[in-house]
Amino acid sequence: MSDYKKPGTDNQPPGKYVEVGPRGGEVPKAREVKIDRGDRLPPTQEKGRNWKKK
Repeated sequence: MSDYKKPGTDNQPPGKYVEVGPRGGEVPKAREVKIDRGDRLPPTQEKGRNWKKK
């Protein structure tokens, strides 16, 4: 689970993150975001989902 980050987590490495399910599985119409240094991970489309660095 260490590869998955919860929405709202601060100070993550910059780069692209993709939305994943609660156990890391793919989700339909997954959101992909790019964050810069010092940015916070945005909310996911549904409760219980996480972010994974691409």
